[in-house]
Amino acid sequence: MSQPHSIYFYLLMAIMLLAALVSLSLGSLFFLKSTGSKRGNAFFGFLEIAFGLTLLHNTLTIWGFFEAYPEWKFLPIYFTLTLPVLIFFYVKCTLYPHYRLKWSDLKHFLLPVSQMVYFVLYFFQPVLVKANLGRSFFNPFFGAFEQTLYIVGFLGYLYFAYRYIRVRASKATNKIALKQIWYLNKFVKILLYLFLIHLGFIVIDYAGYQVFNINFQASKPFAGMGAMSFTAMVIWVNIYGFQVLIWGRRVFLPVGKRSKRA
Repeated sequence: MSQPHSIYFYLLMAIMLLAALVSLSLGSLFFLKSTGSKRGNAFFGFLEIAFGLTLLHNTLTIWGFFEAYPEWKFLPIYFTLTLPVLIFFYVKCTLYPHYRLKWSDLKHFLLPVSQMVYFVLYFFQPVLVKANLGRSFFNPFFGAFEQTLYIVGFLGYLYFAYRYIRVRASKATNKIALKQIWYLNKFVKILLYLFLIHLGFIVIDYAGYQVFNINFQASKPFAGMGAMSFTAMVIWVNIYGFQVLIWGRRVFLPVGKRSKRA
């Protein structure tokens, strides 16, 4: 943290930190939102918070905070495996507000909960133990294998969320319902495009290091753009959340209220 950095580094840190704080703030507001599916609002609120905390983790990592203060390593604010699940259930519960979670839905949360438990357990380990721990290749919660689960999960859950949107669109006739579907479709599609850009940086970084023995993270422009690729996803989720909270209020209404206003 004591190393001198350029103005671009501090600008990157400022953007990432601001996006994280906005995400945490908007996420909290969704738990107070009176219109729309209560479950959908809750899932989106958790999604915003999970995105914000994960971005905060990335910011502290790039800043070198965990290296300077090893006692804070494994701070449980890293939720890569939670993000795709929350996106899927947000879309599903918004499209079908009467849907009730079933015991069979618990399987979707096994990896997210396991990742959180992993971080909590290691966070309370002695500093000497944590100081020698880092990303492990076969670690499903913090390593290369975790990144594979993150990529596959994100693409898979986005696909199934999109499938729900298309099925609902084929049956919707109400003008407000069609507008709601348009919002969700835009949300998922843009998030997919941004994730594919983010995925490109992950693949190039991994392939370069493992196959060609090139450390792309040593290149400040590449590392900065890679960090911004995830930040861009958070910014888009924030923009979408702001839209829903402000001028999307009349669109995301519960079924009962929607029929009264139709």
